[in-house]
Amino acid sequence: MTHLDSDLLRTFLVVSETGSISGAALRINRSQSATSLQIRQLETAAGQALFVRHGRGVTLSKAGEQLLPVARQVTNTLDAALADLRGERLEGRLRIGVSDNHSRAALVRIIADFTSRHPDVELEVGCALGTHFEAELESGALDLAVFEVREPAVGDDILRENRLAWMCSRNSDFGSRTVLPIAVFDQACWWRDAALSSLEAAARRFRIVFTSESDVGVRAAVRAGIAAGLLDTHENLDGLALLPDMDTKYPSFLVLRRGRGAKGPICDAMCEAVGKAFQGH
Repeated sequence: MTHLDSDLLRTFLVVSETGSISGAALRINRSQSATSLQIRQLETAAGQALFVRHGRGVTLSKAGEQLLPVARQVTNTLDAALADLRGERLEGRLRIGVSDNHSRAALVRIIADFTSRHPDVELEVGCALGTHFEAELESGALDLAVFEVREPAVGDDILRENRLAWMCSRNSDFGSRTVLPIAVFDQACWWRDAALSSLEAAARRFRIVFTSESDVGVRAAVRAGIAAGLLDTHENLDGLALLPDMDTKYPSFLVLRRGRGAKGPICDAMCEAVGKAFQGH
């Protein structure tokens, strides 16, 4: 009798998260052909396609979207049951800081899955720009934090290396303007400092016309043609172009950092979950 295999469901979840067969194969330590075979087997059992293939990867089909919450519930339930049987049920409290940018949605999903697997762990999650995370980790106010830094510190787990670049709307004429209108963060942070110092180094005159607490707001202003902005090129760049004469890209790192004295099985389990989720990205 046809049935849904939990191993196939786990592969399905990883493919849906990474958006590609190759990215999923890297995360689950299987070959790309073996990963594709598992997805085909699951689609055969379901009787329909679970993904829509396109040039840049895959997205969920209607059937895939229907299966997604079921797959999460089934795998989380099995993981929780195994932890109970082996006497490895986690209990305690964990305080996490999550940067308020493009990675927030993925991290919130990771945390939701972690809570399903470990219902007795009390999680306290704070989403913010991340300017205070280093101090809060040092003081012990946070156990873990995921945020962007200009340079990773010793002991940081690097989740992804990004590139920042000056971007503008494809329809803008900012390249010919004497004074460049720019959008920046409205708080003191290294990203804002990097934006201003790069313009000063290039002897480019500028005027701040838009400020925001988050990358989302800055990106929206740039996309609307209000201003140019220093953006993460890992994100969707449709409708955007590199700012003429400012095509240098600046490194940025998304890191997972532990607080002072943060250790134990709960910390280890969350670090493992976050690290696995970003493999292949």
